[in-house]
Amino acid sequence: MSAPLVLGVSFGYLLLLFAIAALANRRAAEGRSVIDNPLVYALSLGVYCSAWTYFGSVGEAAAEGIWFLPIYLGPMLAMLLAGVVILRMIRIARTYRITSIADFIASRYGKSPLLAALVTLITVVGIVPYIALQLKAVATGYQIMTAAPADSGALVWWRDSTLYVAMALAAFTILFGARHLDSAERHEGMVAAIAFESVVKLGAFLAVGVFVTWGLFDGPADIWARAAALPELRALARLGSGTGEGGFGHAQWFALVVLAMLSVLLLPRQFQMMVVECVDERHLKRAAWVFPAYLFLINVFVLPIAIGGRLIFGMETVDPETYVLTLPLADGARVLALFVYVGGLSAATGMLIVETIAVSTMVCNDLVMPALFRGRGFGAYSGRDLTGLLLNIRRAAILGILLLGYLYFRMAGDAYALVSIGLISFAAVAQFGPALLIGIYWKGGTRLGALGGLIGGFSLWAYTLMLPSVARSGWISADFVTHGPWGIEMLAPERLFGLAGLDNLTHALFWSLLANVGLYVRLSLWRAPGARETSQALLFVDIMKRGDAGEAPVFWRGRARIADLEALAVRVLGDERGRLLFAGGQAGQSTGHGAGPLADAQLVDRVERQLAGAVGSASARVMVASVVEEEALDLDDVIAILGEASELRAANEKLKSLDQMKDDFISSVTHELRTPLTSIRALSELMLDTPDMDEAQRAEFLRIVVGESERLSRLVNQVLDMAKIESGQAEWHNSDVDLGALIVSTTGGMSALFAERGTAIALDLPPAVPPVRADADRLTQVLLNLLSNAAKFVPEGRGRIEVSLKIAGDSLEVRVRDNGPGVPSADRAHVFDRFRQGGDALTRPPGTGLGLPISRRIVNHLGGEMWLESEPGEGACFGFRLPLPPAPEGEKK
Repeated sequence: MSAPLVLGVSFGYLLLLFAIAALANRRAAEGRSVIDNPLVYALSLGVYCSAWTYFGSVGEAAAEGIWFLPIYLGPMLAMLLAGVVILRMIRIARTYRITSIADFIASRYGKSPLLAALVTLITVVGIVPYIALQLKAVATGYQIMTAAPADSGALVWWRDSTLYVAMALAAFTILFGARHLDSAERHEGMVAAIAFESVVKLGAFLAVGVFVTWGLFDGPADIWARAAALPELRALARLGSGTGEGGFGHAQWFALVVLAMLSVLLLPRQFQMMVVECVDERHLKRAAWVFPAYLFLINVFVLPIAIGGRLIFGMETVDPETYVLTLPLADGARVLALFVYVGGLSAATGMLIVETIAVSTMVCNDLVMPALFRGRGFGAYSGRDLTGLLLNIRRAAILGILLLGYLYFRMAGDAYALVSIGLISFAAVAQFGPALLIGIYWKGGTRLGALGGLIGGFSLWAYTLMLPSVARSGWISADFVTHGPWGIEMLAPERLFGLAGLDNLTHALFWSLLANVGLYVRLSLWRAPGARETSQALLFVDIMKRGDAGEAPVFWRGRARIADLEALAVRVLGDERGRLLFAGGQAGQSTGHGAGPLADAQLVDRVERQLAGAVGSASARVMVASVVEEEALDLDDVIAILGEASELRAANEKLKSLDQMKDDFISSVTHELRTPLTSIRALSELMLDTPDMDEAQRAEFLRIVVGESERLSRLVNQVLDMAKIESGQAEWHNSDVDLGALIVSTTGGMSALFAERGTAIALDLPPAVPPVRADADRLTQVLLNLLSNAAKFVPEGRGRIEVSLKIAGDSLEVRVRDNGPGVPSADRAHVFDRFRQGGDALTRPPGTGLGLPISRRIVNHLGGEMWLESEPGEGACFGFRLPLPPAPEGEKK
């Protein structure tokens, strides 16, 4: 295939990505986000499937059979933890405007600049080989498609198409990944392009899989049957060791699965797409099954392609990693081969774009900016807008990272297979696991522990995995790999301390993670965390207990002028967005000495979080500290602030509860008032419109109007009574009250009502009881409410109400029992709620629903309590208890 055609298609595809990204940005500016969609979010996670998946998995399967699977089983298992681990990471990042994995880890441990720089350095060292892997895949694909001979290393740089692809990707990444400074804003165009690329590479891989399986062979059964006939291929379709010989390599399989689980969470590009670019955490529910399904589909034809390639090419010198291209080309399917090449280009470019954006953000925020703060020349920028400088640093970092990857590819790209390069990078980022994953659950983790763990783990990774790979590339002598440094075999990097029998990756992962976790836990337990570390640990670990940052305590004390904070925000975020932070009069308290208003702790925290989205949490901490007078906190201060925050949260919850009660009360009163008013109005209008109405009918209507008017008066009086009692404005006239006499008097006053309904009243009163100190009128109101309530529900003509009074210890106890239907169990908890009435809508007797609530409040005010005892079908018993006054000292003796 001609080189101009392949180059034209390659750059045409990149232009299509530009168009998609530009369209997504334009729609976002119109308020119609393309990426605010769970399917787009799930597809964007497909950036995990890089050139390693597209080419390397087939090469691995052709040599080792099913041993390509653990790299995809790991992410599938990791997504089972989406609602536990990933959701927590997303909420932390969104709340505190975290923009990279270095920022995340540094922020957890007191916003440590040193920790952020260390994570960034480990990332750069570990990821550059992975970037070279993608460029190697692009270069290899181009050579296959154009039948160009592999270069011998003397290729003139300006004739190298891979370099131009890298430069085009740098331009795309700068245009759609470094257009604005606040990285907490979504890269709409980039995410849309990555989601589109996920569709392209999946479609291309499925197309070549179908072509090989049913075009070159008669289906999977035909491929398996032919492979079974050849001893050298028979082992590929069954479990075996990592080399295809002997028993199953359990340790290696387990190590690969764990490594892949960690990588899908910790790779910078995965953290960028999964955490930083997540528009809505609810999208995670869809991604939890769509992403594993995507991984399954893109791997379903790996073995058929690999075995098919071995069957067709035999042991020829065709690199198995290129089977997806060489198989269609060998059969003359050039259009399909070109489509598959575009799919491979898509897999490589997607990873390159996101990885360089993520790593450039870390380099800018955690390496370059802290160095500028410490440099003398930075004073020249004092008072100037820093947005242009910061964006240029980020753009230069994007270009530099891609060039480093290109140089690594040219110097060492042929020394290792794609899978080997990828695994080395995976093992490097796995070192972030203990500090991040343990840190979001354990408050005891410290900055010292995180530093010690990372340094120990990374050092052992470099010694046991990276240096042997460098030696195999021919850059240094390989003697120390075989015999150990200075001939000490116990220190041999691939048999460290005599541990043999493991493959080099499992061996390196074992020692590096063992040292990492051990040092992290031991150093964290050795020295207690400082105040800032403790405060950040509380914010991270307890993130799921709070809704957003507004509910979190602010661990800051000191003196800060609003004018200084506003000037800093304008310098970093730009004039418009910087001043928007202070719109609406974010007032502090005036000093009275002309220094201007002071900012409170919440405003300082808000400014720092906004700056963190632009320059990282560690750099934002340094910037804010340069313009405020901060008081150093100790652990007692942190505890005090936590106490204040808890009290404030409790007060807010109480206010919300009271506000809800007010709304419910108004709604209920409105409903109760509307009912009699509607009846009065309807009957009045009917009488007005019918002057010749029958007198008997008119008299009946007038009787109803009077009854509804009385009901309305009672309701208004009871509402006013309730309001006075609840507000503490009710008048109380306490005196010594004979409760037995009061019961006799009240029941006597209601005898006519009982007789009318055929209800018998029975009293069970002692001859004499001590007086209680109470308001006689209020107690009468309580008794009337309980008696009238009982009279409503007893059966007409055979009703019975029993009223009893007895001395119970140091109180008097009154019970009003009836033989009505009783109170259903579902309603018992609500009988004392306002406007709650017993019975259903059809059988409910008339009433306001305020009698019992008022009665209970009266009894409570008098120091007593009221309750309900009821069993369905056995009547109801309302009782209340009032305390007796203490006996005089003489009587006690």
